[in-house]
Amino acid sequence: MTIVNNSLFTQMQNMSIEAVGSQNNSTNNDITNVNQTSNKFGDLLARALESVNDLHQDAGKKTKAFMLGDSNITLAEIMVSRSKAGIATDATIQVRNKAIDGYKEIMSMPV
Repeated sequence: MTIVNNSLFTQMQNMSIEAVGSQNNSTNNDITNVNQTSNKFGDLLARALESVNDLHQDAGKKTKAFMLGDSNITLAEIMVSRSKAGIATDATIQVRNKAIDGYKEIMSMPV
């Protein structure tokens, strides 16, 4: 279980470093640079959600195959894949919650 946590944590750190690196590389505050940065962030977010979806699909396929009697899949593999999907979902929910909190804080700021 800690291997799964470390792997997801490492992926999240790498995404964070990639996002910070792209911000540091942009020296011009031109409108087009802002749009390009937001597209990169959008792409990064889309890839992260796709990977969470892939984990859930993989867990579902393994579970279904095991239930149908496939002898190549063990119960341990199913438990690991379902745990990975659950942890990824929990991390995604936490990111969503932080984004909503940030939005609420920005909206409550006086103009």
